[in-house]
Amino acid sequence: MQPVKILEHLPSLPLSKHKGKDLLRIDEFDGQELLELLQLAAHIKQMQKHGQPFQPLQGKTLGMIFDKSSTRTRVSFEVGMYQLGGMAMFLSGKDLQLGRGEPISDTAKVLSRYVDAVMIRTYSHACVEELAQHASIPVINGLTDLYHPCQALADMLTIWEQKGKLAGVKLAYVGDGNNVANSLVLAATLLGMDVRVATPVGYELEKSIAEKAKAYAQKSGGKLLLTHDPVEAVTGADAVYTDVWTSMGFEHENEVRMQAFAAYQVNELLVAHADREYMFLHCLPAHRGEEVTAGVIDGPRSFVFDQAENRLHAQKAILAALV
Repeated sequence: MQPVKILEHLPSLPLSKHKGKDLLRIDEFDGQELLELLQLAAHIKQMQKHGQPFQPLQGKTLGMIFDKSSTRTRVSFEVGMYQLGGMAMFLSGKDLQLGRGEPISDTAKVLSRYVDAVMIRTYSHACVEELAQHASIPVINGLTDLYHPCQALADMLTIWEQKGKLAGVKLAYVGDGNNVANSLVLAATLLGMDVRVATPVGYELEKSIAEKAKAYAQKSGGKLLLTHDPVEAVTGADAVYTDVWTSMGFEHENEVRMQAFAAYQVNELLVAHADREYMFLHCLPAHRGEEVTAGVIDGPRSFVFDQAENRLHAQKAILAALV
């Protein structure tokens, strides 16, 4: 299937609607607002492709706090801010006064005097919420143990590009009910997708998040299936998504997780149950031979590098809309 051109007749989109807003969870935007962000991301991507400058953030600075290591998050935000006309400043959590016990509230107030927005990639979601509570500038969640909203927006953009729609598209997620799964499921149900989640017993989605997603699906016309059977989830799927079995911060559980997830590998036998033109998705980094086989992730139905690229375009849309 050739990628669908979705930008030919898009109108210019206003950038003032969400100015000053935070992005801590993907469901802080409703389904229509997510579509608008996706349209903006697609529009920005098309402009870049054709060499047309789009620099609404000239003179703006993004502070980027990292408590967790990163490849895609750091590079995509830093490059994205530069391409939008601004600049980004890397701030290692261990080098900030936060690392010496300064209250988050003080850090938030100080940074609000220096920069125009903060992106933070950390462990505790409560930390991000506290930062946003005391900051007078937009705070963007670059990842916490509970949510990964920027990844979810890039995921939706990638599926939309290839399938030409989101409503009714069958999305299967197989593996750990982690931060990536939480945000993915919330975004997909807000947008009317048919979502199936297969996890081992004890590794399900956070209960409160599953309940929210069910409510969003009911409102949007989507569906949500929670199961422990990966074949049930993948059968007829238009997109099959997985993530590492052991996320950062859970390394001490690695041996137990390898056993618990052994039957949840996305391999050639499993994806044979999906639609012939299924997409394979993974937020990366991937561990070939664990959650996915090399034959699947490196095969012709894999879109993981389109997905990684779309982090840049999705985050440029977020920055342009909020900052």
